Amino acid sequence: MSLLFLFDMDDVLYDYDWRTRMAGLTAITGHDLHELRRRWWISGLEWQAEAGTPSTPEAYLAAVNDAIGADIPVEEWVRIRSEATRPRPAALDAVRRASELGRVALLTNNGILIHEQLHVVAPELVPIMGREHMHASAAFGARKPDPLVYARVLEHYGVAAESAFFTDDRPENIEGAASIGITAHLYRDAAGLRAAIEEFARESAVA
Repeated sequence: MSLLFLFDMDDVLYDYDWRTRMAGLTAITGHDLHELRRRWWISGLEWQAEAGTPSTPEAYLAAVNDAIGADIPVEEWVRIRSEATRPRPAALDAVRRASELGRVALLTNNGILIHEQLHVVAPELVPIMGREHMHASAAFGARKPDPLVYARVLEHYGVAAESAFFTDDRPENIEGAASIGITAHLYRDAAGLRAAIEEFARESAVA
């Protein structure tokens, strides 16, 4: 039986410093954190993007630039995101262990531009899971915690829900995955994640 281990990115495998990212955008646009959030994030535009609209990196960047009144090139947008994203070595070690037990993949709520640039934002994951297994939700046309995004990931890999494991730091995302039969682990720390991975593999072996 082939097992699939799915991992969230921000605040699970990586520390994500929102304020560092906003400071980088403030330096370019002149808008403070609250204004940036109002124009793109609080407006719901990022949530739409995480669910797949806009559907191309070019359209995403055009939309966000229009909303925040800037002309930020893709390289700069990705650089600012990357500088706010720092790896958690112990959590990455847990992913390495999971890779010995089955297929490992990333599932992060992000727009299609970041989907295409995850190898830049999270380069430490490339040798562990391969660039082709690093996914943003936008690529599946739905965002966590919508059960649809998990169902589409399972379909993509040809894996049944009972053969899949998912971890995230948000309870609602855990509940969304569990609702379709995926074994879901609420991330607290790397040691707990490692233990949950081992337990899932053991139980799957005797099922």
